[in-house]
Amino acid sequence: MISKDRNTRCKSKDKNILIAVDGSDNANRAVLYVGDFLGGLPGFCVTLLNIISEPPADYFSGKNERDKWVEEQGEKAEKMMEGYRDILIRAGFTEDSISAVSALQDCPSIAECILGHLRELNSSTVVVGRRGITRKEEFLFGSTSSKILHEAKDCSVWVIK
Repeated sequence: MISKDRNTRCKSKDKNILIAVDGSDNANRAVLYVGDFLGGLPGFCVTLLNIISEPPADYFSGKNERDKWVEEQGEKAEKMMEGYRDILIRAGFTEDSISAVSALQDCPSIAECILGHLRELNSSTVVVGRRGITRKEEFLFGSTSSKILHEAKDCSVWVIK
């Protein structure tokens, strides 16, 4: 885990929103959508989640190279999260209603890691951006948003295009 800034202030599961972000235009649109839709409404809490997929052990030539990569990824994630946090604050969310988590994880799939955090955080809604891949690419590689849409339980799923 790179950083944990978990929001413990959200009193209602129904108002606990998880937004999965990755620095893409689609993730940016997802954050903007949540800000436009819920910004300024009382009681809502947002957790921004960025999953950094851990490369295989043989990806790096040594521990120093891996440590440098982890540090660089953490710095990029922190900068990205600050930008998303600013968007939500400008939309009307209070600073203490927004938390950010950057997780360095070995993930079978990004979708499975997002679903794991969704359960852990007990969020009522997960928001993801749609990457806009073709049907052929989705068939070959799978789709994170599609997997979340089909496997998420006891929550709403917002897929933003």
